[in-house]
Amino acid sequence: MYPLVYIARHGQTAWNAEFRLQGQADTDLNALGREQATRNGRRLSEYIGNARDFDFVASPMKRTRETMQRIRAAMQLDPDAYATDPRLVEVNFGDWQGFTFAELEAKYPGASRARTLDKWNFQPPGDGAESYRMLLDRVKPWFDGLSRNTVCVTHGGVIRTLFRFVLDMAEEEASNLDIPQDRLLKLEGNSLEWL
Repeated sequence: MYPLVYIARHGQTAWNAEFRLQGQADTDLNALGREQATRNGRRLSEYIGNARDFDFVASPMKRTRETMQRIRAAMQLDPDAYATDPRLVEVNFGDWQGFTFAELEAKYPGASRARTLDKWNFQPPGDGAESYRMLLDRVKPWFDGLSRNTVCVTHGGVIRTLFRFVLDMAEEEASNLDIPQDRLLKLEGNSLEWL
């Protein structure tokens, strides 16, 4: 059983808008992403009575840190008073990072076919590249170790793994979930709910 956790995906980046595989490339929020982060902070203020009852933790990447800072500022909290945890970083797309799928197909015809057939278990080429299964192995111990109510800012891939291990969602369904950047996900006990 998990404590109460509010989870936000980082706000939009230019690469998100261009449908580029970001993975662990350290990109910045764009104007829309900054607005999304601030709006999520205002919404969190409505859900959280006393912020001192919550830990605040983000992936250490620039886009998640800025999202957390904007969330905390919108909640009238010190923007920099939060922790980071490297286990919350996005799945590593290896040599594919920075490409759109159209660009990958143009450069390496048929490259994305194996991923399409088994997206959950597919590991792209390149040093450090991960599958969603490997990402789950990295992320689950962090969530399983939570003992206090928490606000977490992370990435789409990490949130997909949550649906897999909290709800026992099928691998194919979890790996293809659309993860919005302008909503909050509530994890409590063994349930997940978009707010």
